[in-house]
Amino acid sequence: MKPRVVVTRNIPAESLELLTPHFDVDYRERSTPIPRRELLRRVKNARGLLCLLTERVNGELLDAAPELRIVSTFSVGLDHVDVPECTRRGVLVTHTPGVLTETCADFTWALILSVARRIVEGDRMMRAGKYKGWDPLMLLGADVHNKTLGILGFGRIGQAVARRAGGFDMRVLYSDVRQAPGAVERDLHATFVDTETLLKESDFVCLHTVLDQTTYHLLDERRLRMMKKTAYLINGARGPIIDEGALVKALKGGWIRGAALDVYENEPKMAAGLAALPNAVLIPHLASATLETRGSMGRLAAGSIADYLAFGRAPSNAVNPQVARSASAA
Repeated sequence: MKPRVVVTRNIPAESLELLTPHFDVDYRERSTPIPRRELLRRVKNARGLLCLLTERVNGELLDAAPELRIVSTFSVGLDHVDVPECTRRGVLVTHTPGVLTETCADFTWALILSVARRIVEGDRMMRAGKYKGWDPLMLLGADVHNKTLGILGFGRIGQAVARRAGGFDMRVLYSDVRQAPGAVERDLHATFVDTETLLKESDFVCLHTVLDQTTYHLLDERRLRMMKKTAYLINGARGPIIDEGALVKALKGGWIRGAALDVYENEPKMAAGLAALPNAVLIPHLASATLETRGSMGRLAAGSIADYLAFGRAPSNAVNPQVARSASAA
């Protein structure tokens, strides 16, 4: 009898094909999040779980799935997975780092240019038939070149964003829990500063940090007021890093000039008043949404389960590899 693997959402077909030869796949082919009660029912007797950011993998789920041996998340972020609890129970956790770095960095620049040059507003004007001819004062935006880019979170994606800034002749500041190696700073022409300095001096503030207890509401009212009135805030990381209610106040009150968001504090909902603001570019979580990258994410997520359960190989993308070593030793 084949081991059971639960897949909670529709994934690229090529990913599913990596699982079906080896497992009894319980595949929920829908685009909406799985209801919690249904998920807890489905994971009973499952050996593997391929999930998304919307599924919380915690003690409750692990209690419902006593045979679970691997959780593979179709994401880089792990804020929805209780990794220590999984480790304690001998459940391997894998994610999809690396394969979406360049795509997400590209998308960050799409957000920067869209909000600075008011591209979305221009598109709406054309579609509404409101464009009456060229006007020297129409939809004036802000230059991007020769400005200061501040990057909060200087991991793979943050560094890829910084690399692209060279093409715009930008000064690059970054803040993180630890300073990058000198060679990386020299290569990217990036300067390590504290968060407050970054907020005060940057024309564009891009968020690429993880979401945890230290970064929840990192951009609150106090810190939003530190930013330049001409600055733009870009979030392609996790919604709760920004206090969205405070952001609405900032955009309405002119504390900052604009914001571009790909993620939201209570996704898919937005804070009251945000959708009505013309100086906000609002995108439905598309940073990694290319055929190539989503395909790579799916292959990595599904391949991890096949490697571990079908072939007894420890996946290189495990976040708690000690579980695999322990299982091998046993």
